[in-house]
Amino acid sequence: MAETSDIHEEIAKCEAIAEDSRCEDAETTEKKKKKKKKKKKKTVADYHKEQTPVEAPPEKMELVGWYVFGFCSYFVHEFLVPVLFPLMITQRAWPAFDLPPAPAHTPSGVACSQKEMTLYQRLVDRSIAVDGSKFSPLSWTTVSWAVGVVVAIPILMLIAHHLDHGNHQPPILLVAIVAGGFSCLLTGFFNTNWLFPLYIAAIAVASIIGTAAQARHLGLMVRDLTGGTTGKRHFRRRRAVGSWLSLHGTAAGSLGASVMAAFTYHMLRRSDQLTSLWVVSIFSGLQWLTGIVYAAFSTRSGCSTPTTPTFLARCTHLLTIFKNPHAIGGLAGVFLSSFACMCVFASCMLYIIGDLCIRPPLLLSLWAIYFTFPVVSLPVLHPVQLVARADAVSMQLLGFFMSAFTSGLGFSFREERWKRTHIILVCLLQSTANGVLYAFGRALLMDCSPAGKEGAIAVWFAWARAAGACAGFAVGTTSPGSITVAFAAALLASLVGVFVLIFGNVSHVGAIVAAGHVKEAENGDMEGNRD
Repeated sequence: MAETSDIHEEIAKCEAIAEDSRCEDAETTEKKKKKKKKKKKKTVADYHKEQTPVEAPPEKMELVGWYVFGFCSYFVHEFLVPVLFPLMITQRAWPAFDLPPAPAHTPSGVACSQKEMTLYQRLVDRSIAVDGSKFSPLSWTTVSWAVGVVVAIPILMLIAHHLDHGNHQPPILLVAIVAGGFSCLLTGFFNTNWLFPLYIAAIAVASIIGTAAQARHLGLMVRDLTGGTTGKRHFRRRRAVGSWLSLHGTAAGSLGASVMAAFTYHMLRRSDQLTSLWVVSIFSGLQWLTGIVYAAFSTRSGCSTPTTPTFLARCTHLLTIFKNPHAIGGLAGVFLSSFACMCVFASCMLYIIGDLCIRPPLLLSLWAIYFTFPVVSLPVLHPVQLVARADAVSMQLLGFFMSAFTSGLGFSFREERWKRTHIILVCLLQSTANGVLYAFGRALLMDCSPAGKEGAIAVWFAWARAAGACAGFAVGTTSPGSITVAFAAALLASLVGVFVLIFGNVSHVGAIVAAGHVKEAENGDMEGNRD
């Protein structure tokens, strides 16, 4: 009980920042009497709230387990697939002596060592032949990643209903973690590139399922932490709690990604890079497998199912998201933000390695800045958000504007040689934008889910994020040596994201009302659903 009280004290601090004396609920006795006299019609959302068990607020160990899983799994889509696997495929591709001699200068005229230029040349050279078509390690990674995203579709359709009904999340999450972790361990056993699509696809599917389970758990915790509040107070508390959990969870994931980036750089300094990268893959699998601990704490049950659901019932449950227009806009924002951020990340990495030929110590510094800075910036943004009374949509707009600024800056100065100050500035802004867009995109979509349908919304969120990242990686690595296409695409995606959120009338309050968490009375005041 002491742990639960600590959580409520933390929430109270969040509310104290967001509220002032003018924002206190001032309902008169007459209004309360009128509300009691009103007969409420039983809606579908009310039915699901009755069928969904009301549980106690999460205790400290449950929250710690949720953060630990973010630490253990966030790096998969952010670092493991777009960085580590292309490097491993490069080492297993055609030997370096089959390539022409590497030039002594980059296309920008920067003098570069033979070792670094050879690595870059092997990374972008189309050395993998398949039925008359040739693929570079980067494009081979893109194809493998896309296969995983497509394969995940029927699996997500199958598990969405199971996540929301009964206590099936722990075994589903356990299978996903074990499958993804062991796939990382197996990547170095067979000296062939043909098995990498299987490894990457399995890892992508497992990561998507884990992301969906973690997002669903977020929705359940927010619901149970805000279940005793009504009206405007309910919205303020839901906004504070949801953003607090999602921001700190994203910060924990960024810390895990920074650990993997530092370890990868350390192992790349060794002479046998193939074995060193396999060791990194093993370490990443072990880090991912540590998330098994989280499965023991994600035991919040879903709705009760008296009968076996039909195929039509499963499809209806999965398509719940299309009943809420705010959820559709939020889903589009998740895809566009993931696309823009990955596009900038992938193209920047290729540009600074192949065109600017930065030294390895600076590369480590950039990785450290990109993945470590959100650990500090995201928690700092939370009190700023509460003081400004900004909701999830407003914070997403901030993230899109930051991403548009960095991609527009890169596009404007694409013909010039970047200095270290410019690169660091792009890393600081883009890393924060990436964290903000991911955290508040997740918070918004989970607030769009009616009670008992958190899993149905979570699988859409996880898949949209993975599909956007895969598409962004494909565009970002299409034209090595030129960042024009990648930065233009990222800028366009960011602006389209702003357009969708603003002109699509996506509203955080409207999403919560449409999901049935809060009802809007005729006089404009909000009345919370009571359990």
